[in-house]
Amino acid sequence: MQKILKALNEFYAEQLSLYGSTAQGVNWKDEKAQIGRFEQLLKILPQNSNFSIADLGCGYGALAEFMQKKGFQHFTFYGYDLAPAMIEQAHKTYAHLDFATFQLIQHPKEMKKSDYIVASGIFNKKLALKEYEFLGYILETLDIMHQKSLKGFAFNMLTSYSDKEKQRPDLYYANPCFMFDYCMRNFSRDVALLHDYQMFDFTILVRK
Repeated sequence: MQKILKALNEFYAEQLSLYGSTAQGVNWKDEKAQIGRFEQLLKILPQNSNFSIADLGCGYGALAEFMQKKGFQHFTFYGYDLAPAMIEQAHKTYAHLDFATFQLIQHPKEMKKSDYIVASGIFNKKLALKEYEFLGYILETLDIMHQKSLKGFAFNMLTSYSDKEKQRPDLYYANPCFMFDYCMRNFSRDVALLHDYQMFDFTILVRK
């Protein structure tokens, strides 16, 4: 797993240096694409109760501000990322958010336990890795998210139902049926598969 984390770290650090604190800086097409995924992931959360949330692969921290704008209150936000440049930028950009902290980690297992964990886009960029290697990284990361979350977790992935002619070799396209089944069998009987928001990906919500 460490080999994969190193490769991803280098890729996202380069993206940030090219595009700065923008959706493109964390490899989304644009802000609309980034926010569209945030909307789906946050369906895991309660609207009106105290909770803690960890954002694994938080990038420069955009989710924290988005949650505030959406009206979430009485929550604690923990942002984790492997790239030092991302965490440095998050500290600079969102130092005014007293409910949010950002921490550099070397491995997902370093996260502290939180009520909820979300991950947006961290399972998309396969780079030159073999598919079986990347799937192993995904399943190991999901197991850690399960262990570290008290009430549930959510993640998104590119869908294998994307148009074949538009699929890229450096990206990983997951079978949503496999991922749903895996989560049902290994994590919880309360799992939702969201595949109806007109993007080339899907979101899975695992509630405990």
